[in-house]
Amino acid sequence: MFRALRGLIRKEFIQIFRDKIMLRLIVAMPLIQMVLFGYVANTEVKYLDLDIYDFDQSPLSRDLINSCRAGDYFVPNTTALPLKAMEAEFASGKSEMALVIPEDFSERMQKGERVAVGLISDGTNANSTAIGISYMAQIAQKFTMRQFEVRSPVSVSYRMLYNPEVESVYFMVPGIVAALLTMITVILTSMAVVRERENGTLEQLLVTPISSMTLLFGKTIPFAVLGLVELVIALAVGIIWFGIPFMGSPLLLVGLSLLYLLTTLGVGLFFSTVTSTQQQAMFFAWFFSIFALLTSGFFTPIANMPSWMQTLTYINPMRFFTEIARGIILKGSTAIDLWPNIYPLIIFGVVIFGFAAMRFTKRAA
Repeated sequence: MFRALRGLIRKEFIQIFRDKIMLRLIVAMPLIQMVLFGYVANTEVKYLDLDIYDFDQSPLSRDLINSCRAGDYFVPNTTALPLKAMEAEFASGKSEMALVIPEDFSERMQKGERVAVGLISDGTNANSTAIGISYMAQIAQKFTMRQFEVRSPVSVSYRMLYNPEVESVYFMVPGIVAALLTMITVILTSMAVVRERENGTLEQLLVTPISSMTLLFGKTIPFAVLGLVELVIALAVGIIWFGIPFMGSPLLLVGLSLLYLLTTLGVGLFFSTVTSTQQQAMFFAWFFSIFALLTSGFFTPIANMPSWMQTLTYINPMRFFTEIARGIILKGSTAIDLWPNIYPLIIFGVVIFGFAAMRFTKRAA
């Protein structure tokens, strides 16, 4: 028995070391995962974009704005914006927080009267919103103590858009929708062609009158349908069970999901052309899914990541689709609002699916 067991173990190790692709994955993947988790999985909230609406334009109001620049908490944007543009800035995802300083700010402070500054925030990320409000309250308190050495006549009156109850599930559910759509389609597509090859049925299909393009679409369309079914199920659970409000257009979300599927199906198809076993395909798909989740802003705000990691997130299509899902579901964003996230998906879809389709048809020819 032990001799047979020793022989089987030896055989498995020989197979592992003969599989050069799998051997590289086993060595490289843990190292890459450690780097990603070490830099991306950060629970701190820093560098919140803060639009400034200063209607006082006094030395005191400018001093308060400069106080917001201290530390790594806020990145104030003092570019003059009309107040009516605020809603569009939040709907498009350009704004995270806005500070509104009233026109009688300095006058009332000098009289020792209590004065409130307005803080409006994008409540889709409940954790960042709550921490940002806490930061601003501390900044206002320290500013008053520094100016007048009294307990604060300056208070922060805050309002949270899109998520007034500060429910973290509002932030998570749209991200889960994007994650499911990504993982299901990439994993299933990457394994489908490899499974046919391993079973020897791919060669049988290739000798039939079916064209390579017909075979390509026959292999990808079912998984696109499954991805949309997962999307509908996840949304139904989020809306019915968790009470998530759906503020936007369902047709727009479905249409942009189909656009995103070009990318995920293309990635899965590409993996199926560079691997020879289901095990290899699963490893590639799993690693891509982990990378996509970590660098999409699903768990950690992208602004909290190191600058080089923030740059790396631009090659992750899930980053853009996550913003689209949150924008449509929670904010009622339109295609115009979401255009900065839509055109990268068009580029990703055309390039990735086109390249994967060429490789597939070339191997099938």
